[in-house]
Amino acid sequence: MSRILRAHPNIKISDSRKIVDTRNRIVHGYDTVSDDIIWLIVVRYLPVLDKEIKELKKKIR
Repeated sequence: MSRILRAHPNIKISDSRKIVDTRNRIVHGYDTVSDDIIWLIVVRYLPVLDKEIKELKKKIR
């Protein structure tokens, strides 16, 4: 996500900063991330991200 946004700052992805921050927490163990938080992300935010990515892919084809 960070690389995409640096290379293409005109791309708009909801909560992109939160996506990067959560990834860092999970990978680097900065903080503990509860199962409830991960589930909330999967249920509420992943469908939005999926839709945005599909729309972006349509634009570049």
